[in-house]
Parts: sequence; structure tokens; C-alpha cells
Amino acid sequence: MLRLGVLLNFLSYPVLMGFINAAALIIGLSQLPALLGTPAQQSEHFLVDIWNVISNLHLTNGVSLAFGISAIAMLASFKRFAPRFPGVLITMILLTGISAAIGYAEMGGSVVGEIPRGLPPFEIPSGNWQTIVTLLPAGFVLALISFMEAMSSAKVIALRTRQRWNQNRELVAQGLAKVASAFCHSMPVSGSFSRSALNANARTNISSVVAAIAVLLTLLLFTSLLYHVPKSALAAIIMIAVVGLIDLRAFLNAWRANRSDGIAAIVTFVATLGFAPYIQNGIVTGALLSLGLLLYSMMRPRVSVLGLHADGELRDARLFNLAPLHPQLGALRFDGSLHFVTSSYFEDALVRMEQGNVKLRYVLVQCNGINDLDASGVEVLRNLGERFRKNGIVLTFTGLKQQVRVVLDRTGLTEQIGLENIFATDEHALSELNRRLAQSQH
Repeated sequence: MLRLGVLLNFLSYPVLMGFINAAALIIGLSQLPALLGTPAQQSEHFLVDIWNVISNLHLTNGVSLAFGISAIAMLASFKRFAPRFPGVLITMILLTGISAAIGYAEMGGSVVGEIPRGLPPFEIPSGNWQTIVTLLPAGFVLALISFMEAMSSAKVIALRTRQRWNQNRELVAQGLAKVASAFCHSMPVSGSFSRSALNANARTNISSVVAAIAVLLTLLLFTSLLYHVPKSALAAIIMIAVVGLIDLRAFLNAWRANRSDGIAAIVTFVATLGFAPYIQNGIVTGALLSLGLLLYSMMRPRVSVLGLHADGELRDARLFNLAPLHPQLGALRFDGSLHFVTSSYFEDALVRMEQGNVKLRYVLVQCNGINDLDASGVEVLRNLGERFRKNGIVLTFTGLKQQVRVVLDRTGLTEQIGLENIFATDEHALSELNRRLAQSQH
């Protein structure tokens, strides 16, 4: 169960950033109705709901908007001029006092309202084995989605704050919290994206302890004081918190690093927005696309036809504009593991080299980039050796790594290729092959 945490490793950084940016935007936009004091609609399509809010701006409650703008201005001022002060707490106390003084709730304004005092009752959940078996598959999926959503934001925040993050400990904490909630007849709990954003500047774990104690004391003693809290002010606080997580430069950086990463980030962002409020579909889409693009890139590793550089090294002939080694000698470098995913691509590259030069006598494969060899790769090498031999071509290798040599020895390929055709260095290979070609011409 603990190793479920490793599933998050399948989420690349561009996918995480696409999801985080979209989720932050969704949370921010979802506060618009409360900020404007307009009726909130919740349908199956979040973007449609937001468009309805924008289309009905004439219904904006002026007092609600004033509370929201005031909260934004106060929070910005505290951040700019007094960052060490508890700006959020002071802002909420002042605006709540003003709300109570002017009778904002009696004016029809949207406030938090009555909150039941005390803790939820502790009770052993009822159920039977048949119910548990029925709910288990759906519960497992929901728990996994909950974990992926919460951990995506946690991973990004950990990267930004340079803190160590243990995904398995987070999974245990979430699991225990969900179990505890079952005994209180509450909904399954998870980490909160907006609360993480609000608490992003905390330096120690004591902040979570203080927050928990504050919530406990409030539930026991001070719920009545929250009645007049204007929801528009709460909406402003959430919007200010999540806007700090939006980083559009991440898309540009991902695109510059690798086109596939840029595509994954953009698709994840768009999918998360499009699927909202079911944002878990967005991160699943991004993860699947990222894995698909990774598999595609693995299927087509870099293959370079080599020439002799002025420094005496074998280098990419096209990149350095190098002449062919010899009319009867071709050299090729394969930058990737030779396994079932890449073996066909490797075979095609060598066959193209053979077909492109009717005078070819020797083919040298530089193997510095080959780290692994499986049964499919062995079979491809065996077939290529037989094909080339029938056509009067000798297949040779240089720079084979020890783990690859072990596989060649174990499968009998070393004997089939011939030890005389396996070289330790490029220099030795070129010297010996040029000698053989010179002898054949006399």
C-alpha cells in the first residue's frame, strides 16, 4: 500500500505544472460568484458556469464587491509594507466587524452564517461485508485520485521551497485521516490546494499544529463570532493565495527544453480546465500523454551516421559535415538501449545503410550509448549478422559495455559475431578495418 506513492513519479514536472496552473485558475475563478455577490451555478461544466457569471455582471452586489476589493487591497498592503504581520487574520477581523456593524447579513449579503458548535460525534461506522466489497473498487479509485491531486500541489510547493518531501508518509497521513473521518461520519478528507497555498510561506510543521488547535478552539468556543464573516472577503483571500501558484513561464521553459514536454504541459492545462470540475481527469490525461510521448521517444532513439573528425574521433557526419569513412566502410552510433521497443528502429537504420551503399564491406556499430540488451535485441543482432554475411558484409562493434558483453556471451552471439569483430576502442576498430580493406585491394 505504501508504494502507491511511487505512482506520482509517473507525473513529469511539465504535467504537474500544467495541472497546478489549471487548478489554481479554476479555484480562483470559482470564487468569482462569492466575490461579486452573484448567484453561483454548479453544472457539469465549470467553464460554462464561469461564462454565466461573466454574462451576468450587472447582477453584481456592490457591497460584496467592496468587501472583496478591500480584502485584496489590505492583503496586498500587508504583503508589501508589513509582511511579518498576520495580514489575513487582521483583514478578516476588521471586515467581519464592519459586516456586523452595518448589518451586511440583514441587507441580503452573503455571510458564513450559523456554524454548529462542538465536535462531530464519534461513532463506529455501520456496514456489512457485502457493502464493503461493493464500495471497495470505487473507494480505491477515489483514494488514488485524491492522493494524486493533493500530492501534485505538494510536490510543486516542495520544489519551490526546497524542502524534502516523502510521498509515502503523505499517503499514510491521508489514509489515517480518511479512516478517522469515517468514525466521525464526515466526508473523506484530503489535502487542500487552497490551504496549501495559504500556508506556503510557513517554515516549520508547527504551523499545521497551530492551525489545527485554532480550528479546534473555534469549533468549541467561537463559532458564533464567524456568523458575519463576508464570503466575498474569504473569496478574495483564496484568490490571492492561489494566484501565487500560477507560473505561465513553466510552459515556455518546458517547450524550450523539449517539444514533448511543452505539449504535455499545455494539454494537461487545457484538459484540466475542460474537464473541470472533474479535474482529476485532467491530470490522468496529462500522465497518459506524457507516458505515450515517452514511449514514442524511446521507440525512436537518436541514430547517427559517423565520420572521422579532425580531432581523430568518430562524430555525427551530418552535424559536422564530415566525409564518409571509406566507400566500403560505414559507421553508425545508436544512442539508446537495444530492447523490444527500439530493436526494429535499430534494424531499419542498419538496413538503410546497407541499401544506400552497394560497395559496403564492413559496418561498424559504435555502442557507447547502448546500456541494455534484451532477447529482442539479441534476435535482431543475430538476424542482421546472418543477412549481412550472406551479402558479403561484416558486422563489427566497438565500445560495448560490460553488461551488454555478458548478454552476448551468454546467448552465443559473441561466437557468431567473432571476437575479431569486437573492438575495445574506436581507434583500434578503424585501424584494423582499414588494414583489412587495404589488404583486400592488393
